[in-house]
Amino acid sequence: MPSSENQNHQFLRDFTAHEPAIRAFVRRLVPGRADADDILQEVSVVLWNKYSEFRPDGDFRAWAFGIARYEVLGWLRDKGRDRIVLNEEVVEKLADESAADESRLCRQREALETCLGKLPEKQRHLVMKAYQPKARIQDLAEAEGKTVSGLYQWLYRVRRQLMLCIERQMERSTPS
Repeated sequence: MPSSENQNHQFLRDFTAHEPAIRAFVRRLVPGRADADDILQEVSVVLWNKYSEFRPDGDFRAWAFGIARYEVLGWLRDKGRDRIVLNEEVVEKLADESAADESRLCRQREALETCLGKLPEKQRHLVMKAYQPKARIQDLAEAEGKTVSGLYQWLYRVRRQLMLCIERQMERSTPS
């Protein structure tokens, strides 16, 4: 039987590794980002409390998605009384489709990270700045000594380059 401290460390490793996917899963099931954040917080508490029931050889992501699904359904029941929300059947269908798509989305995220890593550092930094929340292209173009239209053209070319790279990465990672 693993020690409590080891189990806590393993939980943190598992949760940290899968948190972005769990967050994306919940986000696809509820309309608002704030609601998704609240639900994710509850999901993390339930995962923590029930981690002793998780089999070490099990699939943490699938287990977490199941718990997230139930938390979303509970949120629907609670919130359904005071505002318009999706029908439970619709959420169940979305949850099934999201779970099925998660493997592909995970591979796409990994491919994007690989492809971003292939960009020269200055380009990668500029792309990341352009997609930060509240980033203004006009300010970025000015800071880079480019025109706004020139920066948009450059971003278009880099996005296209990244898309082609991601497609190649995905073809390589698809099992034959």
